[in-house]
Amino acid sequence: MRVHLTTTAQDLGALSAELVRRISGLRVLGVATGSSPAPLWTALAADTGGLAPRAVFALDEYVGLPPGHPAGYRAVVDATVTIPLGLDPARVHVPDGNAPDLELAAAEFETAIGRAGGVDLQVLGIGRNGHIGFNEPGSSVDSRTRVVELADQTRHDNARFFSSVDTVPTLAVTQGIATIMSARRILLIARGESKADAVERLLSGGTDPSFPASILHEHDEVTVLLDASAARRTANLAHNVPSRRFASAGETEPHPSARS
Repeated sequence: MRVHLTTTAQDLGALSAELVRRISGLRVLGVATGSSPAPLWTALAADTGGLAPRAVFALDEYVGLPPGHPAGYRAVVDATVTIPLGLDPARVHVPDGNAPDLELAAAEFETAIGRAGGVDLQVLGIGRNGHIGFNEPGSSVDSRTRVVELADQTRHDNARFFSSVDTVPTLAVTQGIATIMSARRILLIARGESKADAVERLLSGGTDPSFPASILHEHDEVTVLLDASAARRTANLAHNVPSRRFASAGETEPHPSARS
């Protein structure tokens, strides 16, 4: 696990975009929504560097939101990734939160990832309770794309995108932990003071089912990008955990994900 520390959202966006552009043969891209990865998509929109994935898969989607709802992840992915990056909408896949048979739709989404050849790079955020995608605490490490119940904390954290917490859906379709871990490379981005506790816990120890993001320690190709606010509790970790590599935004050593 490599950890890059940046100062501002602009720096975070520039560095994350540089890391993505360095990956040779990036054919299948996994995208995340939320505020943390937003600077990456902004930076890539300004300079894609020839990025042209043949398929894009989103991590998750709420269940039951009307089509076109601005908080729905189909709309968010369209607005922040598909349109700004000039991607073919037919190649951008988001789980269907309104399918008549949600479990069948989830299984078909999982199959589609496999048929595309698997994800070359999966971009992630991290929830305050450690969720990745919508894999809440206690999620099985063997889980695949499925319907899940959202934790109360997740619904409260996401209420800012809705009129009230009462209108936040209680269910979602999410890629599973095993699905995420099947990606060849993972780029986790955390931004803002609200993520500092989760970042500290992620970087402090091994795997813990009560903190889903901790499973990333079991993956061989993980890079974590932090802004100053999210990284405010990492100073001691850089010295106390020698197995992890901490780097400043200005460091130019090749990123391991650049290896083909």
